[in-house]
Amino acid sequence: MPDQRPDPDMADPKGLIREAFRIDGITASECRSIFVDWALSVQADDPRALIERLMERHSDAPGDHPMRAVLAEGLQAPPRTRRRGGRAARVPES
Repeated sequence: MPDQRPDPDMADPKGLIREAFRIDGITASECRSIFVDWALSVQADDPRALIERLMERHSDAPGDHPMRAVLAEGLQAPPRTRRRGGRAARVPES
């Protein structure tokens, strides 16, 4: 019997995002968990181009679907972190 699964692609190699959009009643926290699993499975230094492709692919999904919000969050630049060690970590800024 031939394999009926669609060919995997770079944007969604395991089909995780596609399946998340198919789950009725999925929550935002479940979508975040799926997104983390997706992010660990893609082969990209900067996955934002892949996220854009996924958003375009699933643009017909309802606007209030939690995965759309999670994907939009994934496009945002990560917060800039600062190293705080030594005295600066122990003494609050004034």
